[in-house]
Amino acid sequence: MLLRSTLLYTPAILLTRLSALLMLVIATRLIDQTEYGLLTLVVTVGELTDSAVSSWLRIALLRLGGKGEISNGSVKLAARVLVVTTLLGLVVSVAGSVLVAPERWVEFALAVGTYLAVGALGRFALTLLQMQQRHTAYSLLEFFRAVLQLALPIAAILMIHGSFLAVSLASSLAVLIAGSVALALASRRVVIGPSRFTHRELFALGIPLIAVATISFGLNSAERVLLKLYYDAGAVAVFAAVYALARQPIDTISNAINMGAFPEFVSKFDTEGSAAAGRFLTHQMALMGRLTFPVVAMLVALSTEIGGLLLPADYHQNLGALFPIIAPSVLFANFTSFVFENVFHAHKKPWLQMVALAPGSAATIALSLLLIPAYAEIGAALALAGGTLVGLIAAWAVSHRLTPVPIPYRDLGISVAVAAATGLAAWIASALLGDSWPLFKLAAGGVAGGLVFLGLQSLLHPEETRALAGKVRAKLGMA
Repeated sequence: MLLRSTLLYTPAILLTRLSALLMLVIATRLIDQTEYGLLTLVVTVGELTDSAVSSWLRIALLRLGGKGEISNGSVKLAARVLVVTTLLGLVVSVAGSVLVAPERWVEFALAVGTYLAVGALGRFALTLLQMQQRHTAYSLLEFFRAVLQLALPIAAILMIHGSFLAVSLASSLAVLIAGSVALALASRRVVIGPSRFTHRELFALGIPLIAVATISFGLNSAERVLLKLYYDAGAVAVFAAVYALARQPIDTISNAINMGAFPEFVSKFDTEGSAAAGRFLTHQMALMGRLTFPVVAMLVALSTEIGGLLLPADYHQNLGALFPIIAPSVLFANFTSFVFENVFHAHKKPWLQMVALAPGSAATIALSLLLIPAYAEIGAALALAGGTLVGLIAAWAVSHRLTPVPIPYRDLGISVAVAAATGLAAWIASALLGDSWPLFKLAAGGVAGGLVFLGLQSLLHPEETRALAGKVRAKLGMA
């Protein structure tokens, strides 16, 4: 079940991540480092504010609205709430823009505000499709958005000479187009009927999630904002570029697993009880470890080659130190969000998420203030790693009181061993090529690591490997 749902959502998520990766490679070469730093800060502030504007609504709708047929009463009620919260988010974003980029706050506020407005529309429409179980439509629209978010910003860079505002507005236009199409498709399947939930029920679940978004500032944004305040947007550009490269492959896999697993997890919790739901998360944790640990090992082993190939020379400083710190940070954050925090949503007690997030957020801010002034980007990476690790431990401790999630120590231990072998094979194959062009070293390391990973997985999980191979062959045959 988990593997099947992962395969359903992987193409959509993979394409959007690939688009973002290509945009990173192109943008770092075509626009000034300061402009790229400001562009990443737009996304940082936008994501932080958006999590309080519309991200919580996705979780609330999935939890309260059910799946299958959706009534127009539910849609209208949720849409009214979305409009009000988005307007509040726009006000907050202006204040944030003055703080983060006082030298260009008008441009920055315009970029962030547009990002928020179109992002709210797009996420709302995709959530409706997800609730309707229209997986194919979801995937196709995410592919459509990914193509537009690559083509339109590149056109803006070439025509307007690399202003961060132009690039950001072009990206937002892509989201607006795809979101409008998604909303039109979802609206056709909405049935007439009353809302399945009330304003009170929606806000009872949503207000704690909004508070969670505020508290999570430390974990999600503090290091980049403080790096800008202590240094400049150029320093943020280096940190953000490496973070994006390390994040994309890990996030792609983890999101794909959770995208299909979360509705199933909630359904299992409602129908079979807390213990069954806890066991389900155990399997989800094991699958995440099996697929993401080797990715982390490959990122660490090939960090210099990845950065050397994908980033311009101005971004190469400290690559060998940043990747090994940032990659585990992304891993910690994903296990926190997609395993233990799901427990809070199932119990409809998101306020407990605040309790779990607070220690990690405080740790990130404290470590950032301590380490960034002296160590710049490396200090920001260490602060992020420390904060996400503290956050993972806190989320496990708090969620354990509601629904204990048995830790699959054996499976995770095996995944660590497979990851170590994968990373070692990649490093040896790359090192044997000496001073060759980074593309050749990266290809050699990737092939060697991939073969070791696939070979070990076939030995350790023969039945699942055969089942997966059969599904892939069937898909290729249909194509």
